[in-house]
Amino acid sequence: MIKKKIGILVLFATLFSLGINAQRATSIRINEILVVNEDNYVDDYGKHSGWIELFNSSAGTVDLKGCYITNDKNNLTKYMIPKGDVLTKIRPRQHTIFFADNNPGRGTFHVNFVLDPYMDNYIAIVDADGKTLIDEVTVPAGQIADTSYGRLIDGEKEWAQLTKVTPSTNNLTLDSNEKIDNFKQNDSFGIGMTVSAMAVTFMGLLLLYLIFKQVGKISIAASKRNAKKAKTGAINAENDDLAGEEAGEVFAAIATALYEVTEDVHDLENTVLTIHKVTRNYSPWSSKLYGLREIPRK
Repeated sequence: MIKKKIGILVLFATLFSLGINAQRATSIRINEILVVNEDNYVDDYGKHSGWIELFNSSAGTVDLKGCYITNDKNNLTKYMIPKGDVLTKIRPRQHTIFFADNNPGRGTFHVNFVLDPYMDNYIAIVDADGKTLIDEVTVPAGQIADTSYGRLIDGEKEWAQLTKVTPSTNNLTLDSNEKIDNFKQNDSFGIGMTVSAMAVTFMGLLLLYLIFKQVGKISIAASKRNAKKAKTGAINAENDDLAGEEAGEVFAAIATALYEVTEDVHDLENTVLTIHKVTRNYSPWSSKLYGLREIPRK
């Protein structure tokens, strides 16, 4: 149990430290720079000027307040990004633009220097302590107008002149579909695409046929089972009814027989007088009682 608690605490501490690191400005990268801006991205005053794009490569929001942007290796604190501006917070994997117009009075995102198209331009971003170098790059002299110099992939190491200027968005953008381009190159007449489409359609229809056929078989089998069960139930019910009728007839015959047997006990009709001769040991007429009286003589 103790080991489990220790493991949870270590994991929490690790995640907490990663969260803290994600909030630090050390994850900011100089991502794209446009030195000569003749007919490109304009600032909030409608002016064309060179600009510097910063990119947040971390998984957390980073606040640039108090950090510095400079074009001078000997002066790392040339332009301090003001504090208190909510727009200095850069969300994860997002961008922000600083205009190099030497006019900081126009707002937070206007630095106090310009970019020179005829010489190398050193650009650096420095942490709030004024000493820790976060990122730096040197833009070669002779940049083409309205063509930016930036990382081929946001936050990665390789720099080059970009064929498309992408302020405040990803440097790598896709203007074509790789699969379509591959078909155009290898199957210009569309034969392969047609065959592929027909094969996919045929396979889909075949699959539907097999599915519906199997479902039909299952339905028919279920119907037959239900019909058989219903027929069996009807036969059983009929047999039960016949058995009940036979039992009633038997009971009626038994009752009739019992009645006739009980009635045969009285074999003499009640309208016929039957006299039975009784044999006695003495006659009441010869009794001595009658001989003790004398009949009066007249």
